[in-house]
Amino acid sequence: MGRLLSGMLFGVGAGDPLSLAASALMLSAVALLACYLHARGATRVNPLDALREA
Repeated sequence: MGRLLSGMLFGVGAGDPLSLAASALMLSAVALLACYLHARGATRVNPLDALREA
């Protein structure tokens, strides 16, 4: 995968640590944001109403 990306991106090597760290950080940030948004929505639901509808 690294060799494929290095051919597509100018100046990026197959094992460039900065690119790998930046992509891991970006994926982690997106995952945390998605979890936070769903958890925030879940806290707005009344637990008794959720148990009655289940």
